[in-house]
Order: sequence, then C-alpha cells, then structure tokens
Amino acid sequence: MSHLPTIPPRFLVTKEAARFLALSARTLEKHRTYGTGPVYRKIGGRVVYALSDLQAWADKGLRYSTSESGPDIVYPAKWRATLERPLKQLEDMTEKA
Repeated sequence: MSHLPTIPPRFLVTKEAARFLALSARTLEKHRTYGTGPVYRKIGGRVVYALSDLQAWADKGLRYSTSESGPDIVYPAKWRATLERPLKQLEDMTEKA
C-alpha cells in the first residue's frame, strides 16, 4: 500500500473563486465588502478562499423545492443585506475558530 502525502487545502484568488461559484469577481468582492460572502483569508496583501469555505457558503443556499425556506440564507451582495443578517452567521464563524 502506498502512502501518499497529504495535499494541503487549495486556495483560490478572487477571480478563480468567483468562477468556481459562477459569479463575477466584482460580485464576490461586494460580498466580501458587505460581509455577506464566504469566509476568506488575507495572506500578505492577497485575498484567498479555501475550496471548502466556498463549498460551505454555496451549500447554505441548498434547497429541494422553491417552497422550502431552508435553515440558512445566502444574501445578495447588497449593503441592505448586512443590516438584516442574523447574528447566527457570526456565531457560526466564532464557533469554528
């Protein structure tokens, strides 16, 4: 049995992350500014996203029918959305740390 080295998590820059989510890079930047987007990291002066964080954020919008409200909401990239964002999202982020 061969032992393969563990592959570190893959990080994507904004343009790549936006492509992964089928969004424009500008929309992802707005989400970051308003605090409605996926978790990101700043390494030096660069913003990067882990694939697992992008997938987790996208999964918040998972629905099985149009009538289902679901437990989480993926807010639009608008300033107003940050005022309505529930504290649960912030609590979730602190629990992971």
